[in-house]
Amino acid sequence: MITLGEPAFFTRLRDARRVLIAGAGGGFDVYAGLPLALALQSEGKEVHLANLSFADLYGLDSEVWVDLDVAAVTPDTPLRGDYFPERTLAQWLATQGLPSTVYAFPSIGVAPLRAAYRALIAHLGGVDAVVLVDGGTDILMRGDENGLGTPEEDMASLGAVSGLDEVPHRLVACLGFGVDAYHGVNHSLVLENLAALDRDGAYLGAFSLLGAAREGALYLDAVAHAHCHTVSHPSIVNGSVAAAVRGDFGDVRFTERTRGGELFVNPLMALYFCVDLPGLAARNLYLDLLEQTFLMRQVSSVIEEFRTTLPRQRPPRTFPH
Repeated sequence: MITLGEPAFFTRLRDARRVLIAGAGGGFDVYAGLPLALALQSEGKEVHLANLSFADLYGLDSEVWVDLDVAAVTPDTPLRGDYFPERTLAQWLATQGLPSTVYAFPSIGVAPLRAAYRALIAHLGGVDAVVLVDGGTDILMRGDENGLGTPEEDMASLGAVSGLDEVPHRLVACLGFGVDAYHGVNHSLVLENLAALDRDGAYLGAFSLLGAAREGALYLDAVAHAHCHTVSHPSIVNGSVAAAVRGDFGDVRFTERTRGGELFVNPLMALYFCVDLPGLAARNLYLDLLEQTFLMRQVSSVIEEFRTTLPRQRPPRTFPH
């Protein structure tokens, strides 16, 4: 039973013993799942972290691969360049005395990615829940909006996990409301989509990541660690969220990558918006068209082609307050 005293996200996972938390959109998305992992671990659950990766995984040694398209990244996994978020997170986890393997999937289409998820779940001995985490909110776009952000990786992950009917609980958690505005997402439409999911019974509400909480403090430390170890390409999304968690506001500068633009860091960025994954997938207008994609460029082509068939797009709406 859902009550005001417990976020519905955690109510749904109350009976889960083994949980897989996976970054949906590549890059540093897995960091958005770190506070959730820490909270669930404190409840005695076994939690594993994974991420759709932008790193050069195919250059890794054979012993890193636990199965086809599933790499087990540890603090000692060899590094090519300074951009390897999964290894950087694994190193930070080791400094905290936490389980330090972060699993990584290559950037592939829905069909092989679903197989990779199944292989990882089998390697872990089964899971009770899969939680996709998105740094931002573009995973909530259904396809007819004026701007979709950067949907390819998010939709590959959503499509892959939506087919894992054997997993009892499949959820989506988004952290970083507002950051996708710089990729064309209109956040009034995000709220409209959440309202539609609420009518379907698929919206699980929102809750804040607070810097005064253990999970918030550790998240800030992990993001700072990643910033220091990924000087060439630090995460704008997690940098923005971390600034919001610290209580910063407005045009906050934390990397040269944001030079030339104006940020709007605010407390909404530190909110998790959570939904039921099958419910989200059911409202997506083109997810079924991605079923037979094997390469990420096929995912991109299918989305582009689908967009040409729309009689109209939902126009952006000004947030009225």
